[in-house]
Amino acid sequence: YGVGLGPGDPDLMTLRAQRLIAGASVVAYPALAGADSFARSIAVDVIPSSAREIVMDVPMSVERAPAQAAYDKGAVEIARALDAGDDVICLCEGDPFFYGSFMYLFARLSDRFDVEVVPGVTSITTCAARAGMPLAARNERLTVLPGPLPEEELRARIEGAESVAIMKVGRHLAKICGVIDALGLTDRAVYVERASLPEEVVLPLKEAP
Repeated sequence: YGVGLGPGDPDLMTLRAQRLIAGASVVAYPALAGADSFARSIAVDVIPSSAREIVMDVPMSVERAPAQAAYDKGAVEIARALDAGDDVICLCEGDPFFYGSFMYLFARLSDRFDVEVVPGVTSITTCAARAGMPLAARNERLTVLPGPLPEEELRARIEGAESVAIMKVGRHLAKICGVIDALGLTDRAVYVERASLPEEVVLPLKEAP
């Protein structure tokens, strides 16, 4: 099971996600560069103390190969547990198929095993709710863009859009702000950080850190 956990607040996990995790004998999840796993921290109060945990240590690198190797290794461990007759609950922040890491495991395992994806609340819908800004209505189009896109591509795609959500902001914030400002849209943009968590920040974009 690839289980979406939502954006961070455990209250935003679905009932199905909680039931599956609470009954798990094996739980798998990614962790970045040896750090604590954010996915695990969302579900920590639901994971049974008896569950065996498979940690996929994903390096923090812009290169794809190290992360793909980590998913290769994780898929082997998960397959071993499945072959032994255990169900495996794989934890995924947000939704597994919306920029979710679980899609890489799905590609490696779904041709050999029964794999079910349990959707989760996305960060985009959470940010819209926390900012009080509807994303789209009637026949409007919503454009979702990753922050690492080149500046010119970001500009072109925002320019032709009706409603825009930009994800994976991080170190790209200055570039993104510059593009939005050049298009005269700063006063209509909102910055949201760590949506649904105690340290959440919601600000007009012009006041973003």
